[in-house]
Amino acid sequence: MTIDIGSVVKARYKTGSYVGRIKEERGKFYLVEILAVLKHPQQGDLHHPKETEDVFFHERRALAQHEKANIPKTAVSAYMDTVPDYSDSLRAAVQQLKHDLEQQPASRYQELALANVETLKKDYFK
Repeated sequence: MTIDIGSVVKARYKTGSYVGRIKEERGKFYLVEILAVLKHPQQGDLHHPKETEDVFFHERRALAQHEKANIPKTAVSAYMDTVPDYSDSLRAAVQQLKHDLEQQPASRYQELALANVETLKKDYFK
């Protein structure tokens, strides 16, 4: 299937996954406008997943509604389902991330990541 300008796509960006619309083609990348969140980014250091010692433990936010991101073409595929409402999709993605973290064995990573999730929830859902 060809992905054209204006196509609705699923796009993986860092550790998150989104529904977006192709705005431009930029060589090996697409400029994608974010429409919904499918998977919230993981918390912590991208280069040292689930580590807390000797790394900067980042609070990772989801891309905002209508934010545009350069995403490698290899991380973009056609999206055929109904595009969810951004706010509803963000809420569901945060809840899923929290649930996934709560299912992990207790660790310093889990503690810090859950604290980030609570901070994000307060900020996102004022």
